[in-house]
Amino acid sequence: MERSRVLLVDAAPGALLGRELERLLGHGLAVTLNLRRVADRAGARAGWGGRVDFTDFDPFDEAALLAETVRNGLGHHAVKSRAGVPLRAAFLAGATRPGLAHPLRVIGRAGAGTDHVELAAAARHGVAVTHTPGSNAAAVAEFALAQLLALTRGLRSYDEAAHRGEWRAATAPPKELSELTLGIVGPGRIGLALAGRASALGMEVQAFSRRPATTSAPSAPDLAPASDLAPALASAPDPAPSLASVSAPALTPASAPALTPASASALHPTPAPGSARLAPRPNRSLPDLLATSDVVSLHLPLTTETRGLIGRAELALMRPGAILLNTARGGIVDEQALADALRDPAHPLAAAAVDTFEHEHAAFASPLFGLPNALLTPHVAGMTRTAMATAALRCADHIAALLAGRPEGIPVVTA
Repeated sequence: MERSRVLLVDAAPGALLGRELERLLGHGLAVTLNLRRVADRAGARAGWGGRVDFTDFDPFDEAALLAETVRNGLGHHAVKSRAGVPLRAAFLAGATRPGLAHPLRVIGRAGAGTDHVELAAAARHGVAVTHTPGSNAAAVAEFALAQLLALTRGLRSYDEAAHRGEWRAATAPPKELSELTLGIVGPGRIGLALAGRASALGMEVQAFSRRPATTSAPSAPDLAPASDLAPALASAPDPAPSLASVSAPALTPASAPALTPASASALHPTPAPGSARLAPRPNRSLPDLLATSDVVSLHLPLTTETRGLIGRAELALMRPGAILLNTARGGIVDEQALADALRDPAHPLAAAAVDTFEHEHAAFASPLFGLPNALLTPHVAGMTRTAMATAALRCADHIAALLAGRPEGIPVVTA
């Protein structure tokens, strides 16, 4: 039987590449690896030549992406991406066109967001879109907490002054975390993971949800302490992810089992006993949450409903001296309105930490550039070894299951 073909648009980095390739090959898939974002291309060719096919193109060039996907009229049954490569209507139409030996059937995202895919077009062309929700929850929650601590304690300004040889004392001693209220907009896996960590540090935490029923306790993987991962991290330089190491060992082509409903359910465990005490206090009003929080952290998907959710009017509602954190998606916040607010010393918003932007990668540009009270990072909140390994291996499992006609327990996103 001919193997299903998978185009690995942007593979997991470093040593994780080998684990991702073994997982895909272990499921009996034929892999085409794009080398463009692989650091050691020669090593990849030497180590994997004869087992996978190779290509080299810019995945953010839509014409090049389509050309490689359908090269020689073969096509690929699945496309997997990590960095949110845009997959729009024109690409979907071309990758599923009549006459291809292997038209596209599955798109896999090693990550939570799927706003890079034109979901309505995918549905029209019969392409299933799967992702790995929760795979980076702990990583992003930790990063948001780091943003919070850096801004509430003014770490960057002290660091810059010290590097200039200045001994700068605190002119206005900051409040401790136990004196601050954290407002979470979007208490999903990541939001609840942050809530648990902030609560453990003494913060009052409240949350606004567009779906009030989601304001419940986080699941065990979201709140797993670092000590739970220590044995795995200590045993190998390339650690197995916490979820994948429980549900399936590293696979070889001969040993790879099929993903069953039982093993799929292990990827989404039930909440840990006693974790309800970490749930944030519900606030059913976004304006009220903005007005009563010292720090507001965004954890929403980018949809037509959430685009521009935080604009000039919302920023003006914030408590004097407030801080805004965005590790969700850039389009949720009006970046120009945010920049204007941060430039205005009379505005209640004192600072912001932004990890996601309206325009990213080669198109990276923002009105926030150069603002001393804007802490900017290039969409790296979820990029820990454990999170990236979990996402890569889980995405491989999801793709294999969908291509094999086993959709039970596999998350599929619809328009």
